[in-house]
Amino acid sequence: MHIGQYRTTDDEQPWCGVRREDGTVVDLPTAGYRAGVDVPNLTADLLATWEWRRKVDLAVEYAEATGVGVHDHDDLDRLAPVTEPSKVVCVGLNYRDHAAEGDNPIPDEPVLFSKFPSSVNGPDDTITWDPDLTQKVDYEAELVVVIGEEARRVDEDEALDHVAGFLVGNDVSARDLQHGDGQWVRGKSLDSFAPIGPELVTADEVDDPHDLDIWAEVNGERLQESTTANLIFGIDELVSFCSQAFTLEPGDLLFTGTPPGVGVYRDPPVLLQEGDEVTIGVEEVGVLTNGCGYL
Repeated sequence: MHIGQYRTTDDEQPWCGVRREDGTVVDLPTAGYRAGVDVPNLTADLLATWEWRRKVDLAVEYAEATGVGVHDHDDLDRLAPVTEPSKVVCVGLNYRDHAAEGDNPIPDEPVLFSKFPSSVNGPDDTITWDPDLTQKVDYEAELVVVIGEEARRVDEDEALDHVAGFLVGNDVSARDLQHGDGQWVRGKSLDSFAPIGPELVTADEVDDPHDLDIWAEVNGERLQESTTANLIFGIDELVSFCSQAFTLEPGDLLFTGTPPGVGVYRDPPVLLQEGDEVTIGVEEVGVLTNGCGYL
């Protein structure tokens, strides 16, 4: 199941929808209402709903039978598939060769930091920054986990049961702020610095999240290329580790780390500029493209 957030030109508020194989999108709140099922507008609220998958299935079945709430994908504005998460948790140095390229030691346990929820950005949206604030903006291709069920002190063997699905993410980073501040929050959290998308792919549609090709291109040039098989800490370990310290809630985002090839460590460095286009791909999950621009 591919779940996104959309809006027509007449809609004031976004709504969550399921993109079907024929390219159409089912407006879940509208189809659900007509089918007698209450479906929230936002994906995070949907994931927090009891038996949300059954409700989605009923809404989609009703739309398929009646045509109610069915839109052509090309007629919609595509938004970030998850907005207003309570937390955006990120993992640093989670690929051995990425740690090595920055002369960092291999961590013994996950290195966590956060991005503010206000940094979340959607597919096709522009990554923006003030060039007077930062001049070293970098890309980071990442597989992003979306929490589907509250997780607090869960064991590793139960952790994946709390995952709703996966997104493609770009952990955009202002390296001069990140390295100059001595901690990472400001450099990672500028508005628009957490593009995600294109849709939430539910966990049942991903064969093995620990064996997916992942890559990044800037202006069509492949700069990162690896596989999630190279993760130091797997998704089950990360979800369990985080949950020992704080509660993970439905709709929370977990950026799992980036492979080698980021711009700041290339020779010469490749840093993003106004007019650049960044494309991140994760096998079975999708492709995320964002332009870059100055404020």
